[in-house]
Amino acid sequence: MAEHLAAEAAPDTGDARPDAPGGPVFDTLMRMTAGAFEQSGLDPETYLLTRIAALVALGASPASYLLNIGAAEDIGVPPERIRGTLVAVAPVVGSARVVTAARGIGDAFGLQLLPLPAGGDEDEGATT
Repeated sequence: MAEHLAAEAAPDTGDARPDAPGGPVFDTLMRMTAGAFEQSGLDPETYLLTRIAALVALGASPASYLLNIGAAEDIGVPPERIRGTLVAVAPVVGSARVVTAARGIGDAFGLQLLPLPAGGDEDEGATT
C-alpha cells in the first residue's frame, strides 16, 4: 500500500520549490504517508476511507483528495463506500464540510456523490 501511494505521486521534475515533487516538503509527506499505513494495522480500503474522512473533517481542498481517491479507485474501492464515508462523518463534521468535500471529490474525479436537484441543475442542490 505504501508503495502504491508513493507511485501515485508525481515524478521528480527538478523543481526547486520545497513542496515540489522531490522537494523536502513533498518527500517528508510521502515518508509520513508510507509509515502511517504500515503502522496503522488497517487494511488498504479502511486506511484510505479513514484518510478521506480526515480530509473531510479538515475541510481540505479538492487537490488534497487526489492521492487518496486515486489510490482508492486503483484498489477497487467503489464510489458507494466513499459516499458511505461521507454519510458517516456528516453528523460529526456538519453538512457544509460534507457537501464541500463531495463536490471537491466530484470535480476532481468526475464522481457524482451528491444527488442532483429535481431540476437537474448541479448548481442548485444541497444547501448548507
